[in-house]
Amino acid sequence: MQDLRPDSGFHPISEKDHPYIFIDACMQAWPDAEYHIAHKHGVTAYNVTSWMPHATLEQAVEGIMFWHLIARKNPALSIAAQAGDIRRAKQEGKSVFILAAQDGDFISNKLHRVEALYRLGLRILLPAYNTANMICSGCLDRTQGGLTRFGTLVVKESNRVGMLLDCSHLAKRSSLDIIAESEKPVVFTHSNAKAIVDNPRNIDDEQIKACAERGGVIGLAPWGPLVLKETSSEWPAIDDFIDHVDHVAGLTGSTRHIGIGTDMSIGTYPDHVHDPWGEPDYPSPSERYDRTVTSDIRSPRRALRDWNSYPQVVNFIDRLLARGYGPQDVANILGENFLRVFAEVWV
Repeated sequence: MQDLRPDSGFHPISEKDHPYIFIDACMQAWPDAEYHIAHKHGVTAYNVTSWMPHATLEQAVEGIMFWHLIARKNPALSIAAQAGDIRRAKQEGKSVFILAAQDGDFISNKLHRVEALYRLGLRILLPAYNTANMICSGCLDRTQGGLTRFGTLVVKESNRVGMLLDCSHLAKRSSLDIIAESEKPVVFTHSNAKAIVDNPRNIDDEQIKACAERGGVIGLAPWGPLVLKETSSEWPAIDDFIDHVDHVAGLTGSTRHIGIGTDMSIGTYPDHVHDPWGEPDYPSPSERYDRTVTSDIRSPRRALRDWNSYPQVVNFIDRLLARGYGPQDVANILGENFLRVFAEVWV
């Protein structure tokens, strides 16, 4: 394998592909990514954040069309519209982008924008990113409210057009309201178990069970700040992460409601932009990690000690098998569970 570059957004080529469909339910990609080899990292489907949170409609359209351009320029990449597109990509040795929004601010109070963006290829909608908006409350905001009256319409419209709803980054009440209101399964694309790591970005047992009972999937995240336990200050590893897998499997009775959302990048993750006029005092999900492991947002240490590049997914596979999970469990967790939901929700 080629050496990793220090910004951790450039991944080695997998010397040999594994047999599983691997859907990364949350990641970012940046303009300098090596798109011509993106299909050679062991990932079948990248659920890419299509634009920065809190975008206007114009910025959202510009963002989503960028991915169509990338797919057009790279023959081994395409945009997934249906679950079958993902299976086909695996068979052909290619990869796909699933287009996702990490907030619903672009909708404003214009309900028709849900269908408009769906027609442009958007398939997963996270209604609010950490903070409150016209749809619902985010997990870091003071309000901790639920779904608004307009938000109820957004849920119904998403069900109608085939948009999958993502409850990561939402306030607990918002997520439970959406799960109850939705006629289709919903997902958490990148959230871990609060019972294992009490982080404001993680979700509790009530949320996990509610999602699973309605047929949804919890995408667990091997992102260091959501894995670091309160009793540790060491760089977390895959076994720490599998503790979250064990918890969700025990709580729901199987591996049928578990997926993976790495929150990794391809390309160089940009510096965070700060408002010189001042910013709200939102709690930081990474504050303790920044102090004890690393605050460098481009460091491989922001992921796990033994899974900080995409081809290292084989380490995760090996550790799952060593911890007593079977090949079907591995297949479920890596991609089959999300594929089941995609096939049910996307129309």
